[in-house]
Amino acid sequence: MIDRHSPTAHAAYHDLLRSLKEEIITEIRGTPGKVERNGKVYWYDTYRVGSDVRKTYIGENSPELTNRIARIKDLRAQSDVRSKHRTRLIKILRAEGFMGVDAATGSLLSAMAHAGVFRLGGTIVGTHAFRLYEGILGARYTFDQMAQTGDIDIASFERLSLALEDSVSPPLQKVLSDFSFEPVPGLDKQSIWRWRQTRNDLQVEFLTPSFQANEGIRPLAALGVNAQSLHHLNYLIAGPQQAVAVYRGGVLVQVPRPERFAIHKLIVADRRRDNPGGLKSTKDRLQAEFLIKILAEDRPDELKEAFITALETGPKWQERLDRSLAKLPESKELLFSL
Repeated sequence: MIDRHSPTAHAAYHDLLRSLKEEIITEIRGTPGKVERNGKVYWYDTYRVGSDVRKTYIGENSPELTNRIARIKDLRAQSDVRSKHRTRLIKILRAEGFMGVDAATGSLLSAMAHAGVFRLGGTIVGTHAFRLYEGILGARYTFDQMAQTGDIDIASFERLSLALEDSVSPPLQKVLSDFSFEPVPGLDKQSIWRWRQTRNDLQVEFLTPSFQANEGIRPLAALGVNAQSLHHLNYLIAGPQQAVAVYRGGVLVQVPRPERFAIHKLIVADRRRDNPGGLKSTKDRLQAEFLIKILAEDRPDELKEAFITALETGPKWQERLDRSLAKLPESKELLFSL
């Protein structure tokens, strides 16, 4: 049986998410307008700084975003009311037993959000993303092997990062330095994509999909960092969604869609080159199993679409899925009965 949060907690989470999305719009400094690039339409904030005209990326065009921009005056007028309401919502979620994030992680994610990391395409992946599905899916988590993590993994598309023609401010190197992170040396200066906090073992890693045979280091122009490219990652971060990290008044971040995360974990579990039967693979399968059980009940169509898309990608993907699902008979039965 799925252990779920109460309807009150579920409603509070989604109310908090809506409020944070609205608050972002109030930060527009000038005149919002649309720009078309590569067949997609994006919103930008155009404003003057002295004699210079600057453009800041707001987000990809959607009915939801268009509606919020049209209500910008009302949203600004209600900003103080929303802030107090978010404080009440956070109290409700904590009283309901939401995991939230620890202070060190929460403060770092908040700094990244203010710099524009998630606005500019950065997507939290790995176990931190898994933890954030607690609110999206309304499922109660426990502090067990599935949800324990230290590292923060941020992924983004190289081409999107370049196409947006905007960048984080302040630079991520400054943000990380303020939190006592230092770059982890690679083979050369250009290969730095991982940062470690000097006072503990917390790491921040930057990733990007690889569309080539090798998995080299690639630049993420909008984030101003290099990233380790990985196969299969494009499937995971395509069409991400916004989520809330429960910390202080809430932090608006971006995560993969849970159905893609679940299927991707099955692939990654088999792909582990160091030790396919080790702890990381076991954790991958546990997370996939947990999400598949919920999604098969709550979002069967989305889960089915994500599974079929992965199967149709090619025989290697099918083989990896088959090997992982052979160890998860209940998940296999759920997926093939959709």
